[in-house]
Amino acid sequence: MAAHVRTVEVPEADRRARERRARDKSAPARVVERARIVLLAVDEVPGQQIAAMVGCAEGTVVTWRGRYAARGLAGLEDLPRPGSPSPLPDALRDRVLELTLTQPPTAYGATHWSSRLLAAALAAEGTPISHATIARIWHRFGVQPWRAQTFKFSTDPELEGKIRDVVGLYLHPPERAVVLCVDEKPQLQALERTAPVLPVRPGHPEAASFDYIRHGTTTLFAALEVATGRVTDTCTERHRHQEFGAFLKQVAATYPGRELHVVVDNYATHKHPAVRAWLTRHPRVHLHFTPTSGSWLNLVEAFFSIITRQALRRGDFPTVADLIAAIGRFIDAWNDRCAPFTWTKDPDTIIAKATDPRRRKTQKTSDTEH
Repeated sequence: MAAHVRTVEVPEADRRARERRARDKSAPARVVERARIVLLAVDEVPGQQIAAMVGCAEGTVVTWRGRYAARGLAGLEDLPRPGSPSPLPDALRDRVLELTLTQPPTAYGATHWSSRLLAAALAAEGTPISHATIARIWHRFGVQPWRAQTFKFSTDPELEGKIRDVVGLYLHPPERAVVLCVDEKPQLQALERTAPVLPVRPGHPEAASFDYIRHGTTTLFAALEVATGRVTDTCTERHRHQEFGAFLKQVAATYPGRELHVVVDNYATHKHPAVRAWLTRHPRVHLHFTPTSGSWLNLVEAFFSIITRQALRRGDFPTVADLIAAIGRFIDAWNDRCAPFTWTKDPDTIIAKATDPRRRKTQKTSDTEH
């Protein structure tokens, strides 16, 4: 018997909102699940198939599909929980939040509150409260004093111009030219584990010894071709302007006769007089600099993250030569299966994110299949 299909009508604004929510990696799993159910129902996917694709019971599909059909986006919110109102006085709840958002007194010697420390402070004020109740208040209002993040503001006076220049190369590359992202990853250590690595087993991740022996370092220079994802590389002992200049010559020889637009960061070796002199003699090679403290705009950083996670971090390298060989094997395999990184954000969105803290929580800037 054919599966019964119930169609759901979704306005375009609702669809866009659900698509964003379904892609939001920071959203609760239940919220993402409901968004996916609605989007699949719009595409006339049968309920049984939706359940299999989302990983839930068919009854769950029926519930949320029906709630959306009846109430729209509001129907996807949690219903009020039954039970008696909280006996916690509003004044005490507000006091918990007030103290949480301030630094503990110096007498406590702590940089931030824990639930038990705050409970002790409130008890000293004559308003005893359990640390579990404090934790529930924090959860309800999204307060997480145990977490901390870092930030960095670019002070580059040419911030906007450099962002538009670099992102413009990604979104609208010049015709008959090659766009490359170049950088070096210095001080890659050849680390030898003191015991064999224990392989992954059901219920147990791979395990390596905590200690290791250092056998030296190398520097990886890499040039990522934006259009294809292909990487040109070399490893050197040092990362001075001499090594950078030699790598530029290698990259130029890899693309003979082609106009090259090379994205680099503001490292001093990239602006050395010897490098500038070579660029003057080779006008087909153009350097484009990312803003100060903005090297994340350089797409080769994404490749460095991938090679670190997939080939280097778990490696066991008795010599620097072994480390260099592992790098070479990974890049050869990468080039056999390479795919481009796709930049998704326009310059205006990135500038707003970089200059306005209120707009800092936005979607990712690039997509990749790696």
